[in-house]
Amino acid sequence: MEASISSKRLLPWLVAVAFFMESLDTTILNTAVPTIAAALKIAPLSMKAVLSSYTLSLAVFIPISGWMADRFGTRRVFASAIGLFTLGSLLCGISNNIHLLVGCRVLQGCGGAMMVPVGRLTIVRTFAKSELIRAMSFVAIPGLIGPMLGPIAGGLIVGYLHWRVIFFVNLPIGLIGLFLVYLHLPDYREKSNPLDVVGLILFGSGIALLSYVLEVFGEHTLTLREILGLLAISISLLAGYGLHATKIPFPLLALRLFRIRTFRAAVSGSFFTRLGIGGIPFIMPLLYQVGLGFSPIQSGLLMMPQAIAAMSLKMTMPRILARLGYRAVLISNTVILGALIALFASIGVGTPIALVIAQTFCFGFFSSLQYTSMNTLVYADVAGEQASSASSIASTMQQMSISFGVATASLVTALFIPDRFNSSAPQMIHGIHDAFFVLGALTVLSTIVFRELKSTDGANTSQHKVIQHAG
Repeated sequence: MEASISSKRLLPWLVAVAFFMESLDTTILNTAVPTIAAALKIAPLSMKAVLSSYTLSLAVFIPISGWMADRFGTRRVFASAIGLFTLGSLLCGISNNIHLLVGCRVLQGCGGAMMVPVGRLTIVRTFAKSELIRAMSFVAIPGLIGPMLGPIAGGLIVGYLHWRVIFFVNLPIGLIGLFLVYLHLPDYREKSNPLDVVGLILFGSGIALLSYVLEVFGEHTLTLREILGLLAISISLLAGYGLHATKIPFPLLALRLFRIRTFRAAVSGSFFTRLGIGGIPFIMPLLYQVGLGFSPIQSGLLMMPQAIAAMSLKMTMPRILARLGYRAVLISNTVILGALIALFASIGVGTPIALVIAQTFCFGFFSSLQYTSMNTLVYADVAGEQASSASSIASTMQQMSISFGVATASLVTALFIPDRFNSSAPQMIHGIHDAFFVLGALTVLSTIVFRELKSTDGANTSQHKVIQHAG
């Protein structure tokens, strides 16, 4: 079906709002953990289950989102996703014990798992490839500012209102979103293949177990032998899925898409790049609060320039991609990002705030350019009927890479801090500075993935060839 002009104009806003709800929810809870733990009369460490259950739910349910969109239509599935997320938010807000809260977070995760890939899929099917970068750039903005606003919003809500308001914030946004979805969201359907139930069990359990191992790694709740055993089981399950996927005509995730050079470079490049970039929002607040002694609100405000850069410069990104092409942008931009991460090691007690803001602003622009480039290159050579599979794989890998990025940053930082439980502020600053150098080097190394791209790859999306010939 062809989307109407008004629907085409409103669609990026609808998807952007859903992305904002989902991305904000992943970070807004962190600041409130001690308060919620005290209210529920549990140890703060027990709140880890509340945080990880959402991530696990996302990782497990994202793979079936593409199949559901093809089977039931994008409008119905996207509306159901917003409805589930909103209902989960309401139930979280009225929960009175840890077990109920964890269960409701899983329900939230089910909705969130479908919102992002189905929203992205609707954008891909509505806009021509030449318009895709501009639409995806707009939609990506809330996904960038959500994690930046989360710590500040969480701190303000806990400080001036009640912790339950953190969940109730989603209710009016969700209800308005539901109303607009039924009015303006295009309803795309494709011929749906049978659901790969065996693949869902193998892949879902493997990803869930791997996510769990990442969550508990470095904690003392499990021995090294137990962690290695769980890791071996999760890898076996995922390898079993890989073998299973080659033997059936309609696998849960179409791994054959990795034969497409642009898709392979975008998805694997996104994964490896986030190993360095993904942990920065996690360790920067540690540097600001534990090392430099800033308050949570001050720390959150110092992260804001990253979001401002992403928002204010987002519309220049299509022009950059059109001028240089995907290969040149991704290789050069990844090197710049690695250098900027290493440069964060210069932030210390006497560093002027203006310099910190300038560095964070630059990092925000180049990281936003990186994500927009990788997210749009995914679809450059993917056929229309493969779009849902591509969206599911890209979203699943992105979700996992976020977990890997945080785990990598925390592990690298821990290596350089003698006693992370009783370290002094100077020790914390020194350890994080060393971690910045390692993460910067990891980011630069990820350029290897993008070197397989050709200069003309993705030209139908970036319009690189058009400008090249015109000049």
